[in-house]
Amino acid sequence: MIDWLRRPPAELTVEVGGRTLPLAVRRHPRATRMILRLGATGREVCVTLPPWGRTLDALAFARSRSGWLEAQLERLPTPACPVAEGNLTYRGAVLSIQWSPGRARKPQICGPTLHVGGPQQSLRPRLQRWLEEEARRVMAADLAEYCSLAGVATPPFCLSRARRRWGSCSGKGTIRVNWRLIQAPDHVRRSVVAHEVAHLLHFNHSPAFHACLADLFDGDLAAADRWLKHEGRALYRHFG
Repeated sequence: MIDWLRRPPAELTVEVGGRTLPLAVRRHPRATRMILRLGATGREVCVTLPPWGRTLDALAFARSRSGWLEAQLERLPTPACPVAEGNLTYRGAVLSIQWSPGRARKPQICGPTLHVGGPQQSLRPRLQRWLEEEARRVMAADLAEYCSLAGVATPPFCLSRARRRWGSCSGKGTIRVNWRLIQAPDHVRRSVVAHEVAHLLHFNHSPAFHACLADLFDGDLAAADRWLKHEGRALYRHFG
């Protein structure tokens, strides 16, 4: 009986709003209870367990909260591929995409318009590459600024394509920031960069860390956190 309870079921899936979603079970060394969430793109259900947690319990927990998961699924923005006459969000501003085959392939901003040329069928990947290039440029500047304020050397920096985290700071000091934040308002993106720089001095979430972050960040942290909580999933709409 005990062996059967420990053995994971053959299929880890949850029915949500008429869709069958895979269940991802993760164990975290500091978790003390089960935490349920819907993946950022709505393509999976995730449960975080304490190290001793059982997969069968996670599955039962997720299935018992199918109504809550369905409500979360309904709140997700409808996926949309950026098209020639559509819109794209850049640093909190909505830009109108104006495509013409005779224009340069690299997007160029002119007021509220984003001009771009090249083959129309490759428009989406080129727009994503452009946003990633902008993210690398803008976030590197943010990082250098906050490191200077903190009095620390600028560490290695990478863009992240994570689906769950906006930023991270490794034990070796490498900082990663989700490239999709280039679509968010400036104060939101900068709050994430400042958060990770504060971790260079305090590798925890202690009162000293929060005091350091408050000293570094030149905006309203609570407002930035609220924006990410309520609007963050929309950053995956075009580039999930």
